[in-house]
Amino acid sequence: MDKGRLEAFSDGVIAIIITITALLIEPPKGSTFNDLKEILPLILVYTVSFIMIGTNWANHHHLLKITEHINGKVIWQTIFTCLHFHFILLRLHG
Repeated sequence: MDKGRLEAFSDGVIAIIITITALLIEPPKGSTFNDLKEILPLILVYTVSFIMIGTNWANHHHLLKITEHINGKVIWQTIFTCLHFHFILLRLHG
């Protein structure tokens, strides 16, 4: 497998997870600051989750950049990394 294809796979999975995570935040019921304060904890959790996913994504790309050959171990590591991102999404939803 080509490195670019593996990067495209992980980028696609991460983009979907971040999009779904953002869609979990419902807009405030009203237009006042007090209405916004009600969803502030969810926004904070989303922000922390986004930073965690972004940091792990950057680390994953760095690892792929220094990888010389793509083999089964690298493919499975990528799959488990994407699974880890999915667990962050599930935790945010639950």
